[in-house]
Amino acid sequence: MRVVLGALWMITTACLAAPAPLRFSVSDSWAMPMVQLDSGRPTQGILYDLMLSLATQVGRPAEFHVLARARISSAMEHGDIDVRCYVTQAWVDDASGDYVWSVPLMVQRNLLVSTHIPPKPIQLDTLAPQAIGTVLNYRYASLDPLFANGQLSRDDARSEEQVLHKLVAGRFKFAVSNEWMLERFNQRMPVGKRLHKVAVIDEQRLGCIVRNDPNVPVQLILRTLLRMQQSGEIEQIIRLYTGETPDRN
Repeated sequence: MRVVLGALWMITTACLAAPAPLRFSVSDSWAMPMVQLDSGRPTQGILYDLMLSLATQVGRPAEFHVLARARISSAMEHGDIDVRCYVTQAWVDDASGDYVWSVPLMVQRNLLVSTHIPPKPIQLDTLAPQAIGTVLNYRYASLDPLFANGQLSRDDARSEEQVLHKLVAGRFKFAVSNEWMLERFNQRMPVGKRLHKVAVIDEQRLGCIVRNDPNVPVQLILRTLLRMQQSGEIEQIIRLYTGETPDRN
């Protein structure tokens, strides 16, 4: 009996001592070099490495929740997610929850992409009325006026990789892609089939938001992210997958 009670005490003590996991959101629309999803679980990529390193340095196990992009905000509001990375304030300006923002961690350059190099520079506001390739539930603030006035319309796919495949297949003349995704995609394409960036749409400074909850080590997370950014760790992660620095301004 004493042996059984002792074993139960040890199990209970171990459970109480185990730190709660740090729960990260992962969008099911992400693809490499941001995240590789295998059987619905992240296994590598810029964001996977960043989040795993953050959790390790904070002293908590990482727990990844793969969700549709449209569900991530509500998951944070309901307390199902602690940290959301790869986000900018323009994407969550209607959030009602109590969150704290990290410092900007990287710069994403969004491009207008085509299968051909145009004979003259592209001006977005002079494009003929047409559909362009976009990602479902992605917000494109710089293009919103053109969507609103009907000059451009969205042809959505579930991921940027799918958008680029549709562009190659001739579904539309132009698509929107971030620069890292485009370069990764082109590495797998024959030279004559590679896609071309024809205009820079915008540049966005991206970071993480942390749920402001007593059970979440908010300030430790923010300090750790700041240290990762200042030490060059995030830059090294990005270079590992792209060969580039996060901010070339």
